[in-house]
Amino acid sequence: MVIPFPQIDPVLIHIWGPFAIRWYALAYVAGLLLGWWFVVAMLRQKSLWTNPPFNGTPPATEEDMGDLVVWATLGVVIGGRLGWDIFYGTFLCLSSPHAPYCTGLPGGFLSHPLRLIAAWDGGMSFHGGAIGVILAIWLFCRRRKLSFLMIGDLVCLVQPIGQFLGRIANFINGELWGKPSNVPWAMIFPRAQDHIPRHPSQLYEAALEGLLLFAVLQICLRIFRLHERPGLISAIFLAGYGLLRFVVEFFREPDTPFLGWFSMGQALSVALLAAGAVLAWYALKRPTAVERAA
Repeated sequence: MVIPFPQIDPVLIHIWGPFAIRWYALAYVAGLLLGWWFVVAMLRQKSLWTNPPFNGTPPATEEDMGDLVVWATLGVVIGGRLGWDIFYGTFLCLSSPHAPYCTGLPGGFLSHPLRLIAAWDGGMSFHGGAIGVILAIWLFCRRRKLSFLMIGDLVCLVQPIGQFLGRIANFINGELWGKPSNVPWAMIFPRAQDHIPRHPSQLYEAALEGLLLFAVLQICLRIFRLHERPGLISAIFLAGYGLLRFVVEFFREPDTPFLGWFSMGQALSVALLAAGAVLAWYALKRPTAVERAA
């Protein structure tokens, strides 16, 4: 038995000619706005900021976080696209030049530079977007004289909201499908053009990298108060996402072979795991405000 794939138009509203509002773009906007709203709600919760190192003062103002949304938007869009150009359009296409989307790449980036920014043809990298957001946060904190680690923790606490919405949009688009499977919930994705039941891996990612990771980070914040060790929440996010994405890649159809069974997504996830481990070591190594005062 195969569950029918729900035929949902990827375009929510057709405006005129090529102009339209797509679910994928709406997911980006909704993720940023909901993330901003949730951060503001946390800043207003005084009980979260009573202990050192905050001593009753949240790490940023509501105005700061509103301005950061603009910086983060640029970071995720520019980083996401350039990350795809580098990780997939260049490295992956060099190792597997016969992949469908690799036609003419990476040489096409030189002969037709517009392809570098042609996100409308598909191609955004989470890992590239993460790097872009990290750089945007660093520049913003430097400009406003805010704690990079504290602001990074705030952003990481709400990032799974956008991750959840983005993967749901991938599912609506019928893209990034999973490997062939005979599980009862397998689906036939029309865009795969092979009529083979597959794992709905987009929903796996929405549940794990979105809902589960969000719940874990909120427990770390509200029960274990790990935000009082600046950088530790960010470390758990990086390592958590890296681990969950690595696991889901076993069910997700890779864009094209990379190193045997080892996909590009898994290679980048290992890098996130390593970054999370280093950041956790740094956050735990630094003395707390109480220890410095002793």
